[in-house]
Amino acid sequence: MKKFPKDFIWGTSTSAFQIEGGWNEGGKGKSIWDDFTHTPGKILNGDIAEVACDHYHLYEEDIKLLKNLGVNAYRLSIAWTRILPRGYGKINKEGIEFYSKIIDLLIENNITPWLTLHHWDLPNALQEEKNGWLNSEIADYFSDYARICFEEYGSRVKNWITLNEPWVTAILGYGKGNFAPGRRSNTEPYIVGHNLLRAHGKAVKIYRENFQDSQKGIIGMANNCDWREPKTNSVEDINASERALEFFLGWFADPLFKGEYPKSMRENVGDRLPKFTDEDIELIKGSCDYFGLNHYTTMYAENANGNGYEIDPHANGGIFEDERVILSSDESWQKTTMDWNIVPWGLSKLLEWIDTRYENPTIYITENGAAFDDKIEKEEIHDDKRIDYLNSYIIEIAKAMRKGIRINGYFVWSLLDNFEWDLGYSKQFGLHHIDYKTLKRTPKNSAAWYKSLIEKNEI
Repeated sequence: MKKFPKDFIWGTSTSAFQIEGGWNEGGKGKSIWDDFTHTPGKILNGDIAEVACDHYHLYEEDIKLLKNLGVNAYRLSIAWTRILPRGYGKINKEGIEFYSKIIDLLIENNITPWLTLHHWDLPNALQEEKNGWLNSEIADYFSDYARICFEEYGSRVKNWITLNEPWVTAILGYGKGNFAPGRRSNTEPYIVGHNLLRAHGKAVKIYRENFQDSQKGIIGMANNCDWREPKTNSVEDINASERALEFFLGWFADPLFKGEYPKSMRENVGDRLPKFTDEDIELIKGSCDYFGLNHYTTMYAENANGNGYEIDPHANGGIFEDERVILSSDESWQKTTMDWNIVPWGLSKLLEWIDTRYENPTIYITENGAAFDDKIEKEEIHDDKRIDYLNSYIIEIAKAMRKGIRINGYFVWSLLDNFEWDLGYSKQFGLHHIDYKTLKRTPKNSAAWYKSLIEKNEI
């Protein structure tokens, strides 16, 4: 049995675009994902998220699911365009009130809200009028939006995440082009990443100078990273593994905790990698009160000696000609429906890497979970594979904690099966099944298992 501290945080995560629906209701503006999903050929099966899980209308029911689940925390994101329909300018009071009601209801049910300010759904007006994350001024638009959220919700919300997975915004949105806004470039991702970091830094500065002392909250970022295991014991592959982690997690975490991009990125990317000003470094370095980590899978990494190798955009790699790492899998590894490897020990290795590189930060696992093709039988879903996945990864967290790594919380992705971005509704990640024709919530065995884990505080 693995015992967890009594104050350990057990939660689930969601994102606004994937669950809310109500895409043009309540004064909401259009996001880049609203535009992207309505573009033919962009989303599998032509799926759209106009309704999604209909959380916009069914949030009270969903919070009952959270209450029954027994979690003590819930991570949700705010749709920027519900607060500021154009991303700037006039505030939408209906949007403010929508999230206020959710926050109040969570607190009434003894569930601590964790708010993410940006989970990829940039206002479309900022993309069309201001060139989105490629414009350095986007940092000011974001920090202005963040200030509104701090003012409106900060007396009740004590846990803030500025950005979710900026790597995804940069690489999949501006590098590979399979995510909104659908751009392809080997230069733009680095500009976007730079502006995302600056936006985070400016928002944190506003929070710390104007709100943190009185509101007594914490603020950070949720970065994603998969473990990269050296393919062989050769020096070249060991270095390739380290380089892959630096291009993936170090890209954003090094500036946050060290004040500079990783050396491998500065050397390999050259002039295409923007440089921080002294003001940038002052804003960004030390701007996280904790280390937020989204983790799902592991791959082998080997050194690439030649040019022209194109990786799968879903394989979570970097820009090949810069990173120069070939990713692969072990044939013995089981896989999820997303074709992601199930390798629990990769999480504990990654946690040790983070602990060493960033000098023992407080860590929250802000996302972890697995997609499987579940089948309903008598309104129940027998999802033993998901239970096994969650159990095996949480055991690795317990092992890491016994080594002195400071892990204070764990959030399952996700509360609900939802709209899975460019894959539409074809993948199921949630603890609760959604029948998308009737929007009926069906409890799953994994939900009962997670509830039992929380009640016992051990596995």
